[in-house]
Amino acid sequence: MYLILSVVLMTTSLLFPGIPASAQEFKAAAAKRVITPDPLLPVSGGVGTPTPATEKRGDLWARALVFEQGDTRVALVSIDNLGWPAYWGDKTRRLVPAIPPENILIGATHTHSAPDAYGFPDENLEHHADLKYLEWASAQAADAINEALTNLRPATLKIAVGEAEGKIAYNYYAPQLYDPRCGVIQALAPDGGVIATLVNYAIHPEVLGDDKGIISPDLCGPLYDRIEAKAGGMALFMNSAQGGMVTADNRGPDGDMEVWEECVRIGELLADEALRIVSGAPVQAAPSLHCAARDIRLTVSSPLMQMVLLNSPLAETMPDVNAVPTRLNVVTLGSAQLLNIPGEALPNIGYYLKRNMPTPHAFLLGLTNDAFGYMLTKYDFNSFKRYEYISETSLGETVGEEYMTAALDLIREAPKPDAAP
Repeated sequence: MYLILSVVLMTTSLLFPGIPASAQEFKAAAAKRVITPDPLLPVSGGVGTPTPATEKRGDLWARALVFEQGDTRVALVSIDNLGWPAYWGDKTRRLVPAIPPENILIGATHTHSAPDAYGFPDENLEHHADLKYLEWASAQAADAINEALTNLRPATLKIAVGEAEGKIAYNYYAPQLYDPRCGVIQALAPDGGVIATLVNYAIHPEVLGDDKGIISPDLCGPLYDRIEAKAGGMALFMNSAQGGMVTADNRGPDGDMEVWEECVRIGELLADEALRIVSGAPVQAAPSLHCAARDIRLTVSSPLMQMVLLNSPLAETMPDVNAVPTRLNVVTLGSAQLLNIPGEALPNIGYYLKRNMPTPHAFLLGLTNDAFGYMLTKYDFNSFKRYEYISETSLGETVGEEYMTAALDLIREAPKPDAAP
């Protein structure tokens, strides 16, 4: 039996020299959990006192997509929230012993219609976050990952990046300064059925905002529903470099249309574009999988952000308000390379990073592993009036450069993606 197996492995290696004889089967699975609070909790769009919620439009979700190849497992998790600090992400990671914590990437969709996960202090330095709810939501995310682990099955991938067309997003500060590219990763079962579809696009899901008293995943909810109805499987959305201010294009003749119908229009349009972009992509039958991680520190010089760090209930994890720890990841997945951004990077940072990633299938996972406000270059920081707000809500002048330097170093050291078919 051993001799037969050795011959088979040797023959495979000779016939397919690009695939090592020890190559392991690629697997994938997905699962999700509702994290809508019951009863409803106030809605937070940032620093300040949250707005009481009286209704919901769609559910908030924790959605997990897990990949496996040999001894390597990687989980991508999407949380419907404004941001998801590492404090809560690490609680999830501790409940998933089957995956190394550094291989679990958790990102926020950045909906502005969800409960406060930061514990933002108000003018009296008091916070209004419901810590029991956030603890529960963290456990729900872990449940989703663990369920996906039990359902891992052989899989292939379709990966594509293309421009999403139509009235979806624009830059509020400079309308044309945004990245229209939409990245899509679709995991397929052996029978061709869809296991999951991941959509990566830069946009603020803030059609409804935080002042309507509505709990909602915003445009992400209709996106999930549309993809799952048309393609099957599970959909998840992970944001990209949407800082300064790449937002939903809900402009109307009389001002912004801050209504659910616009969430539906934009979410469904983005879903349709994502499915169009990935539809003609070739199947990648034996995609590579690797996850590189590096812990770094980012300098904090903003008085506002130092105040938040000092007075948030999560401050115990950040003893030094002059520098915050965070984790960078580079995931190699077939022809794709995925890099996380622990905040809201401006479009020029996004363009620069993608240009320096060694594949046309470059994915930036914004607000992932942490969500430390806006990230802009030192040349833009406080340089002109338009950027006063995003400079104030950034960690500081050097954060963009510090992040990009560390990210490019990790990209250079990470395994190269497979050649794009």
